[in-house]
Amino acid sequence: MTAPRPTILATSGGQLPGTRTRLLLGPLVHHAVDLSGVQGRRPRILYVGTAAGDAEHVAARMAEGARLAGFDLTPLHLFPMPNVEDIEATVLDHDVVWVGGGSVANLLAVWRVHALDEVMRRAWRAGVVLAGVSAGSICWFEGGATDSFGPELRPVTGGLGLLPYGNGVHYDSDEGRRPLVHGLVADGTFAEAHCTDDGVGLVYQGTELVEAVTELPGKRAYVVRRQDGRAAEEPIIPRPLKAP
Repeated sequence: MTAPRPTILATSGGQLPGTRTRLLLGPLVHHAVDLSGVQGRRPRILYVGTAAGDAEHVAARMAEGARLAGFDLTPLHLFPMPNVEDIEATVLDHDVVWVGGGSVANLLAVWRVHALDEVMRRAWRAGVVLAGVSAGSICWFEGGATDSFGPELRPVTGGLGLLPYGNGVHYDSDEGRRPLVHGLVADGTFAEAHCTDDGVGLVYQGTELVEAVTELPGKRAYVVRRQDGRAAEEPIIPRPLKAP
């Protein structure tokens, strides 16, 4: 079972603190599964934690969250070497790829060394839902604002470019991201940028933004375009997702 069209869910959320566990898979992750159209069996999620250096404790918490959600989760590690024999076959065998947060600059570099960037492109075309949070959102775009290089936010370009826009994550919780994204649109680095408050996700069919969704109340998404040499921001009210 695959999504009927190439589908991406780019988010600033999805991984929530638990009560009896460290982590729960929130409504955004469940929505990624819904977008895949899987029925009649346990959904298969591939967790890719490259941006955090394949931290085993994060993968373990994701696996625990998946167990509670009724999903089968497999981690794809690239450190110190790939943990599977055939990366492409492994990616294509899953309904959803969920990419975790961390350093998007490092993620892009390591993916390219292992040709995972091209594997993700083929999986997207084949109907595997590509999704993720923070770095796992920016990677699908042309680039965005990142702290990959240090505490001071800087632009990152050279993303996979499946989505022909810039991307702004954590738009309401990191005060430096909005002005940097606005500057990148104003100077033409990105013709347009799509941004999310914490808890919000953007759904794309092909390269078209079709919907904004949220797992937290009072949150927004934004489209930033260049007008008269300046950045102009249009807010989008996202559709609330129900708790799983």
